[in-house]
Amino acid sequence: MIEVYIDGASKGDPGPSGAGVYIKNGKEQHYYSFPIGVLSNHEAEFTALIKALEVCQNDFPDEILSVRSDSKLVVDSIEKSSTKQERFLPYLRKAEELSETFPYFFIKWIPDKQNKHADELARKAIHDQPQS
Repeated sequence: MIEVYIDGASKGDPGPSGAGVYIKNGKEQHYYSFPIGVLSNHEAEFTALIKALEVCQNDFPDEILSVRSDSKLVVDSIEKSSTKQERFLPYLRKAEELSETFPYFFIKWIPDKQNKHADELARKAIHDQPQS
């Protein structure tokens, strides 16, 4: 089982955004930072999950995934397979589609202080955003 920590960050709401993914696979650690354009903070959080699932699909396709996020909205949406806000539905459906490719997929809410690696990676991605 691999542990996947995710976080999305946005400078403004909406604003330049980034997704951070930190993966612990035994003693190995993997760090990913994705500039993701102009999004709301919640959209960035969903995008972080999608990016993490895409990375894991590519690099760890047969692993059991234990995802941790400090976004209650994302965790609750995945657990309930629904969202009250229509604009998040495409993100939810994409995350569900990707998560179904793994033998087992778990998601758990964690407090911000336990998600520092992913948070730093998401904030770094904001600064790595291509300038227009």
